[in-house]
Amino acid sequence: MDSATPTAQAASSELRRIRALAVGSLSGLIVVGLAWELWLAPLPTRLWAVKVLPLFIPLAGLLRYRMYTYRWVSLLVWLYFTEGLVRGLNDLPPARWLAFLQVLFSLALFAACALHVRTRLGARSAR
Repeated sequence: MDSATPTAQAASSELRRIRALAVGSLSGLIVVGLAWELWLAPLPTRLWAVKVLPLFIPLAGLLRYRMYTYRWVSLLVWLYFTEGLVRGLNDLPPARWLAFLQVLFSLALFAACALHVRTRLGARSAR
């Protein structure tokens, strides 16, 4: 993007806010997943904490505005959404509340990824 034009600066500012939402919600998923499975409501084996490991992979791509990362994370996040929804409807508190928090972070991450892709493709077609 050319930083000299006002519309490019506005898009850049918008992309920074979207990236902040994406990185924040991804970080939230990581923190909730680790806290849930290790301390707050662990299952008998704490091995389920490894489910968080794939979430560390896209952090660098999100921070660097990599379009490909935003696209595949928007698909990956549905696994965490589904797990949160199933466990939220079947587990007892406090696991239930942690599961619904995971659902909220998943939805926020998907929305941020979709907005990022839409904004970038819209800026490309405007040129």
